[in-house]
Amino acid sequence: MANFVKVADAGEITPGTGRCITVNGKEIALFNVGGVFHAIDNTCIHRGGPLGEGELDGAVVTCPWHGWQYDVTTGRNIMDESEGVERYDVKVDGGAVLVAV
Repeated sequence: MANFVKVADAGEITPGTGRCITVNGKEIALFNVGGVFHAIDNTCIHRGGPLGEGELDGAVVTCPWHGWQYDVTTGRNIMDESEGVERYDVKVDGGAVLVAV
């Protein structure tokens, strides 16, 4: 069973941005899409680029290395939805952003 771990304060990640975080040894990309937080695996399946450093346009992040795109709400690759990265549950409690790992 996954445990929720505090990874940030809600005010630290403004809408339309993301960041890379490490939780229990896992590299996770955390994004704020219009005030709703989403977390996916930070490693692009193409060549291992850091998705948390990519440009966020709506709910789509573009890998900064080679341009692969993912829907941060599902982890699915935009060009081939049969592929993607792991998605993690996120909740906000008292201003703290928590990710289930």
